[in-house]
Amino acid sequence: MTEGLPGPRALAEGADHLDVKTVEGRASLEEFLRGMLAWRPGWLRFLYWVRGGFVRLLGMRQEGNPAAGRAPMEEIPLVPGARASFFTVVEADPDRYVVAGVTESHLTAHLVVVAEPGRFHVATVVHHHRWTGPVYFAVIRPFHHLVVRAMARAGVRGGRPS
Repeated sequence: MTEGLPGPRALAEGADHLDVKTVEGRASLEEFLRGMLAWRPGWLRFLYWVRGGFVRLLGMRQEGNPAAGRAPMEEIPLVPGARASFFTVVEADPDRYVVAGVTESHLTAHLVVVAEPGRFHVATVVHHHRWTGPVYFAVIRPFHHLVVRAMARAGVRGGRPS
């Protein structure tokens, strides 16, 4: 998946968690990302609401609900420094891949999306910070897999419900 992509490969070094979900579908990388990041069903908003209480319990702060508010931009600029929902684009080749990240007090997470003809690979790379990182991720990990898989499916549908 990361063959010939030095940035995404370097992210995996020393990662505390790495997973990859693959979905079949025909869309441009930008269409896929827009659909993936615009997808916000009620159950996802609820999970982020629960997350807010959990992070407060761990003594951390949550800056709003990432699944609430307005949908992502009509266009997602695939250039370093651009915002893509609550992520910041780190590196991108608009036809092949995008690396976007978010850093919080307890972890740094990167989303890597690689487009191949007829399929998309969605990787999550997590590096823990402090003692709260592994505790937080151990609790959310089962939900993380459900959410990322559903977001990837929404990406190929353009964010429309299934």
